[in-house]
Amino acid sequence: MKDIFELLTIPGNGVFTVNTAKEKKQSLLFDYYGTEDEKKARAKWVKGLQKLDPRKPWIIGIPSDNGGGIQRGANWGPLVIRKEIAPLKDSYRDLGDVRVIPHLLHDKYLNDKTIKECRKALFGRDNKLPVSPLSITEKVLSDLYGQYPEARILGLGGDHSVSYPLVKAWLKSRRDLKKAAVLHFDAHTDLLDKRLGIDLCFGTWTYHILNELKSPNHIIQVGIRSSGKTKKHWKKTLGVEQIWSSEVTANGAKATIEKISRHFKKIGIEEIYISFDIDAIDEKYAAATGTPEKNGLIPTDCVAIIKMIAKSFKITGADLMELAPFVIPEGVELCDQRSSIKVAGDIARTLLDTLTE
Repeated sequence: MKDIFELLTIPGNGVFTVNTAKEKKQSLLFDYYGTEDEKKARAKWVKGLQKLDPRKPWIIGIPSDNGGGIQRGANWGPLVIRKEIAPLKDSYRDLGDVRVIPHLLHDKYLNDKTIKECRKALFGRDNKLPVSPLSITEKVLSDLYGQYPEARILGLGGDHSVSYPLVKAWLKSRRDLKKAAVLHFDAHTDLLDKRLGIDLCFGTWTYHILNELKSPNHIIQVGIRSSGKTKKHWKKTLGVEQIWSSEVTANGAKATIEKISRHFKKIGIEEIYISFDIDAIDEKYAAATGTPEKNGLIPTDCVAIIKMIAKSFKITGADLMELAPFVIPEGVELCDQRSSIKVAGDIARTLLDTLTE
């Protein structure tokens, strides 16, 4: 915990800017702390972190999109989602943002000289701390769960590679405590072992999380519709349970909820982590993302599924990824930036509700 004030920064400040977009950060600081002055806001933030209450859910932002690979812009997701849920700020504690060098992903891809130079840039000295967003996230979450094993944390991204350290730290904190599972909403499986030679990115994180699960059937993916392989392939080769978007559309939210509940109850699951990629939702409602897809889930179904699953299982961790709030791809009809942001806000509020005792 002693490293937290070096590895994290005030909410919204994880996106590195000088003058450009400064007003976006100032607006969030005013919503949270009643001041646009960064120094005054930081003092209030530090004071808040010295009185962490695990009875409330916590939020952490990881504004990194360097693990994406098509349309960038998800680095602004945490700030904009926070703006949507700021009226609820008294119901949660905001841990702030992981400090992000936007050219980095994970320390294992860096040589010693680069790590040393980046430590000097981030911390002013070579202090042996990690410097890449995925590496920092894993350390911060591992330290937090080590001191507060009952903590319930909502991660805001960021591209979906960010979920890897979030889920990994959560699973490790529960390895000897509960039978844990992951409920993963996404248009894509993210089950590649590598993408262009890189093993940790937005298209591979779920594959590598399988190594952290006690069994591959401890994850259910909902909303899949853009895959180079069939549902049968993923079940046969990796043992992953999936409910494709077409099944949700055909059978309805109620049947989907029942299917998820039956599966998790059958294998004795006690706690669930929800990872939500905004592209699980149809592009008509949420196109401001790196890889929007047609024929997706509708927001009300997603909210209903999350709420009902929370009535049968304890949700103790969650994340919301891939909102790129200032990006609208060409050719998408009936959707604008405001629609995508509103949907993300609704999902974030729903996830916070499930994390609240």
